[in-house]
Amino acid sequence: MKTAEAQSATALTMEVARVQAIASISKCMDTIPSEYIRSEKEQPASTTLHGVVLQVPVIDIDDKNVVKLMSDASKEWGIFQVTNHGIPDEVISNLQKVGKEFFEIVPQEEKEMIAKNPGSQNIEGYGTSLQKELEGKRGWVDHLFHKIWPPSAINYRYWPKNPPSYREANEEYAKRLREVAEKIFKSLSLGLGLEAHEMMEAAGGEDIVYLLKINYYPPCPRPDLALGVVAHTDMSHITILVPNEVQGLQVFKDGHWYDVKYIPNALIVHIGDQVEILSNGKYKSVYHRTTVTKDKTRMSWPVFLEPPPEHEVGPIPKLVNEANPPKFKTKKYKDYVYCKLNKLPQ
Repeated sequence: MKTAEAQSATALTMEVARVQAIASISKCMDTIPSEYIRSEKEQPASTTLHGVVLQVPVIDIDDKNVVKLMSDASKEWGIFQVTNHGIPDEVISNLQKVGKEFFEIVPQEEKEMIAKNPGSQNIEGYGTSLQKELEGKRGWVDHLFHKIWPPSAINYRYWPKNPPSYREANEEYAKRLREVAEKIFKSLSLGLGLEAHEMMEAAGGEDIVYLLKINYYPPCPRPDLALGVVAHTDMSHITILVPNEVQGLQVFKDGHWYDVKYIPNALIVHIGDQVEILSNGKYKSVYHRTTVTKDKTRMSWPVFLEPPPEHEVGPIPKLVNEANPPKFKTKKYKDYVYCKLNKLPQ
């Protein structure tokens, strides 16, 4: 006899097609459902600059020139990779192990018990679609969102109970990641001629929310036609990401889409919309997308560092003057998110 919770989870499964299920049905075919086929101007096979792999800046966090290196990378690229970051390999591999087990070992009914409600404003939970997609198109990805810091923002309802070590692995990663994030904010602040603490304070200080997303991109019979995540910039201040070993991140630079080459054990850092706003446009939010592969599962673990919903973000006053008027409106983060997800002007 199924519990009412399990029955409603099963009903939700039937209502929402999970990409993992579609992938297992279509793996012997040479086709994918039409809603996953991107328009010609988006299809990765025809829009990627092949034969060129983008070597985004790689920065040792203890380099004596770290401020200049991070500042330059954030102005020119909007993305960089951080090495010597101090997070032990074991902590990262535990994070990856429990995330992989959630998607590949936990029964579907159990996954659906922490699914997000369709139509809800709450982003947390297990799900498939995320933002309003034009023409009803979908990304070849399932995901899990939940907050990992600060404790006051965490809702354990969206944390998997299985595998049993899931919570411990995520809490340990969150603790280590915060130390790295503070160093990044400090360098970005100094790189703008501000004092070390000013950017993080303007971003929300101790109340900055760390939102984890696990992306699960199953093998796709037609990776030439599909995208994992459509081209976008991140809404966050910054995003700190670890991928698995399967490449798939692409960045738009100088009018072309390029594959980004990962450095083993590095953290990938994206400049997001809010840091672009805080810096009054000096730092650039990176335009990126993800591709999928035919025979391998790609996964990534981005953590979005966001302001609290009621926190107002605008250009830092010290960076604005007559020669540099504000390029962005100051607004509550929740209003920014609503406009972005619903494709409304900011």
